[in-house]
Amino acid sequence: MQDNPTQVPLWRQLQGAASLLMAVRDGQSMTAALEDVDAALRPGVQSLGFHALRWLGRAEALRQQLAKRPPPPEADALLCVALALAWNDADAPYTPYVLVDQAVEAAKRSEATTHQASFINGCLRRFLRERDELVAVTQRSPQAVWNHPQWWIDRVRKDHPDSWQEILNANNTRAPLVLRINERKTSQAAYIRALSAINIEASPVGKQGVILASARAVPSLPGFIEGHFSVQDAAAQLAAPLLLEGLNTQSAAGGRPRILDACAAPGGKTAHLLEMVDGDVTALDIDARRCERIEQNLSRLGLQAHIVVGDAARPDTWWDGKLYDAILLDAPCTASGIVRRHPDVRWLRRPTDIAQLAAIQAQLLKTLWPLLKPGGRLVYCTCSVFRAEGDTQIQTFVAHHTDARLMPSPGHLLPQSRAVAPVFPDNLLREHDGFYYALLEKHNA
Repeated sequence: MQDNPTQVPLWRQLQGAASLLMAVRDGQSMTAALEDVDAALRPGVQSLGFHALRWLGRAEALRQQLAKRPPPPEADALLCVALALAWNDADAPYTPYVLVDQAVEAAKRSEATTHQASFINGCLRRFLRERDELVAVTQRSPQAVWNHPQWWIDRVRKDHPDSWQEILNANNTRAPLVLRINERKTSQAAYIRALSAINIEASPVGKQGVILASARAVPSLPGFIEGHFSVQDAAAQLAAPLLLEGLNTQSAAGGRPRILDACAAPGGKTAHLLEMVDGDVTALDIDARRCERIEQNLSRLGLQAHIVVGDAARPDTWWDGKLYDAILLDAPCTASGIVRRHPDVRWLRRPTDIAQLAAIQAQLLKTLWPLLKPGGRLVYCTCSVFRAEGDTQIQTFVAHHTDARLMPSPGHLLPQSRAVAPVFPDNLLREHDGFYYALLEKHNA
């Protein structure tokens, strides 16, 4: 525990974390809400906000025990943030009494909550007195135990009956900092040695990944400006190798395969493709601002692609009519596999989102498939653990496209965390987000 890790008063950070929670409850992503937080406050507010969203199910159940009727939204958000931070001594970033004192101070200092300061003080003081009994009562609530909405728990349990508990537990851990080494500039072993030389502990993960023992400011790491690495989860690092290994480049003009990276922003997988092969790569994304991010990321790495602003579902607006040797479709999805990196996702999503996104994924597959050469390969991936966005999606596509052959593929990769390892002992990567991969090869119908 630490009672004063920064010079910014804790009460101000608690106010900021409560504002993040209110934004998420209003349907706004935490990433977007953080942009409205003062830069000096942002690191502390983000840390507290992540913690609160990981344990929001427990916090809301405790608040229901302490106050049968919810207080006004501003006071409720502040109270739930304090409860999420204080309920478990082993994981609390501050001592309980410091949290209570500063939460009450936060209430007093805000016009929206000043009249609720006594109420918040009373609830939190009672919580400190009766913590064990109150926590025991909340154990009856699955949302409190697993810190996910009930529909999400039910869906994961249905899709993965043998491992649903491990998935939910992994979601509640902190994601590590994972890098992908740019092998055009250095190697996995050489970069780990460079980190070791400045006393940064790291280890290999996968073929090109490096996982740091503790998080660091990315721009301060050696080789950042020189483009020696990118930040990319170990599961996401499988996309480019899966698409390229075994690809027949001899059929490509001049031996340079034409590759489409659909839905490419912010460009991590585009960069990985360019690091692995000399090809003509088109990076396509519907968002012009996100395409600027692709260009910036590739520039730092010393790479170049044909960046196109366009809707992958409408090739008539951007396609030049020449078939591709390979297509990477990292389709829009619920992001249910990256909850530990984005703990707000579980609280933002609704059950109906799965079917809506699955329909978009199906349309993208149907639209992009004709753009692929016979003998070409398409990798379909989503950062989701829901089968509707993975196995079910691909089995349906293959059943309706006799020229599509499903090749050996990873399928559903379930989130793996060292914090609860070994979650899935046969997983060689050992540390990664949840993902789905399918490799399709085009044959004559």
